[in-house]
Amino acid sequence: MITLRSFAPADVPELVKLLNDEAVTRFLSTKIPQPYTPDDATWWVEEGSLLAVNRAIEVNGKLAGCIGVNRGEFEYARSGELGYWLGADFWQQGIASAAARLIITQVFEDTDIERLFATVFSGNQASMALLRKVGFTEEAVLQRAIFKNGQFYNSHIFSLLKQA
Repeated sequence: MITLRSFAPADVPELVKLLNDEAVTRFLSTKIPQPYTPDDATWWVEEGSLLAVNRAIEVNGKLAGCIGVNRGEFEYARSGELGYWLGADFWQQGIASAAARLIITQVFEDTDIERLFATVFSGNQASMALLRKVGFTEEAVLQRAIFKNGQFYNSHIFSLLKQA
């Protein structure tokens, strides 16, 4: 069973384990420190996860990953950026798409956000497929817009509008 919940102090060790897996962090923002320490995880649980609509993805009682929506500011306040990651043991099981559907429903029902968007590194075909599967449309490709670990990536921009 897949559920979305708030992060808890008991998640700290598993967050450290999951976010020190290069396969998991390969296409994630460098906002996530590397190596990822218990202090980083504690900050996330106690403060960082509370700054937006961020939820732990739990599968059968075990922390599997994270999904969240960060609201824009000022004239972009009715848009939110969707982001997510899963531990490698949970890939290719429909977990991320189920979690995405849950948070999309929650955000569109419980907030005034009208547009969700996501940015995806070129090469992350699984994430692009997931977004299409849950109803997002690719809007643009920004050439060489991402630079991580000495390499350029194109940034694929996807969006989903709230249905009236």
